[in-house]
Amino acid sequence: MTEKPAVLTAVEIEEITAEMSHYADKAAASIEALKIVQKYRRWVSDDCLIAVAELLDISPAQLEGVATFYNLIYRQPVGRTVIHYCNSVSCWIMGSEQVQERLCRRLNVEPGEMSADGEYTVLPIVCLGACDHAPVMLVGDQLRHDVTDDVIDEILGG
Repeated sequence: MTEKPAVLTAVEIEEITAEMSHYADKAAASIEALKIVQKYRRWVSDDCLIAVAELLDISPAQLEGVATFYNLIYRQPVGRTVIHYCNSVSCWIMGSEQVQERLCRRLNVEPGEMSADGEYTVLPIVCLGACDHAPVMLVGDQLRHDVTDDVIDEILGG
């Protein structure tokens, strides 16, 4: 019988195990465990999700439910920088469609796609909580307010 190669690295397992120690129920560490995998890989593959579920003693279906509910866990490969444009009602009224169009035109992608150079992925997100400065977008972990064409050009370089 051949042994299956480890899907998660020793570092990932160590960090997830440390995170689980903070909770009485291992499953409570689900989001943090997925974030740990994503920190090293930029996304969570099916194999990694199954391996994390085994560590947490929950079914892959339960963990998939968490992963797909939480907008900032990526279940497919993404670029080095993920740009989330808010498409909630306030941002929509203030021009989020134009923001999305400009981002996608500049990067030559459709929403959800990665740019050809692997640098950017453009994704919609529901409410970033800054409605008083709509339209807004999240570039990596930086929130950008009052987004205009100039802001997009500044972010994408020219």
